[in-house]
Amino acid sequence: MLETGLPAWTYKDPDFFALEREKIFRPGWQIVCHESDVAEKGAYATLDFMGALAMVVRGKDGVLRAFKNVCRHRAARLLDEPFGACSSRIVCPYHAWTYDLDGRLVGVPGEAAYDEFDKGEYGLSSLELGSCGGFLFARMGEGGPSFEAFSAPLREDFALYRTQEMRALGRITLRERKVNWKIAVENYVDKLHLPVAHDGLNGLVGDTYTLNVDGDVCRIEANVETLPHQSLSVQAYRKLLPDTPHLPKERRRQWLYVKLWPNLAFDIYPDQIDFMQFIPLAPDRTLLREISYALPDDRREMRAARYLNWRINRVVNLEDKDVIERVQAGLAGGDYEPGPISRDEIALRDFAGRMRRELPVCRERVKPAALS
Repeated sequence: MLETGLPAWTYKDPDFFALEREKIFRPGWQIVCHESDVAEKGAYATLDFMGALAMVVRGKDGVLRAFKNVCRHRAARLLDEPFGACSSRIVCPYHAWTYDLDGRLVGVPGEAAYDEFDKGEYGLSSLELGSCGGFLFARMGEGGPSFEAFSAPLREDFALYRTQEMRALGRITLRERKVNWKIAVENYVDKLHLPVAHDGLNGLVGDTYTLNVDGDVCRIEANVETLPHQSLSVQAYRKLLPDTPHLPKERRRQWLYVKLWPNLAFDIYPDQIDFMQFIPLAPDRTLLREISYALPDDRREMRAARYLNWRINRVVNLEDKDVIERVQAGLAGGDYEPGPISRDEIALRDFAGRMRRELPVCRERVKPAALS
């Protein structure tokens, strides 16, 4: 039977987008930051995900906790910055309700005017928090996999690359794309576009690019190769990338991409690790949230390799922006019929199949009168 992509209406319909939010994203785990980003007491990180506001705070006791980033009084957002620090309390900028770092409500201006009021019942709303290899994840809703099940595919790689010891190389990067989140995710695991759209990346890895799908995880492996017609950045990266003795020999020249259902990916390189989080904003808008982490290493060659890695991938990101926005433009007309998916595109087949299992309504060629 011919395998095809999802129907066009699922990439632009607001009702289907709302269904995805409730059924796919609310039960899932979303990455917030790395433990090193919130290392000191009072340090915090925030995440705005599809309207759900979350924060991770390190308490005075050194314990990390996750809360909704929302005041219990009048629902004002409490903390604004992606990363920051509180001296000892969290104070709402609207009415100055004040919370301890462990979430307890400890101060209410004009408290006597509230009838039968118990501050103990109005602490910050807690969220589930999980940690794997130093990376911190929060869950906005209920009903999805346990954190142990979600993080199981990451543990071995994270231990191998010593991610617990890593530190951020820079700041969070936010890149908005005028596409549905599924287009961005599908492109990430699309093998056939590599030699067409990415001269530089294809010149780095060539035919070594391989895909493997296992459950909720797609793994893409590729090796840094000596190939003809490589760009100057690729040639320099390949030449300068220093030895990484903490890694097995076969990993020291390997680029590994790990994509987890539904919207998270880790780009794992010998020199650093990036996470890419695809955050749906609207049926036709997606935010790419990215940051790089690495082990401390002052070698000049390593600093140069990390800069070249960034330069190569900056070009890849711009090339991807062009191709995915072309796809969204083509879907906007309303009369597109899904095309076939090659047998070689096991990740695309898997993604389409998973969407159909999670939300059977997207098996329909046209939008039905009622969604469920």
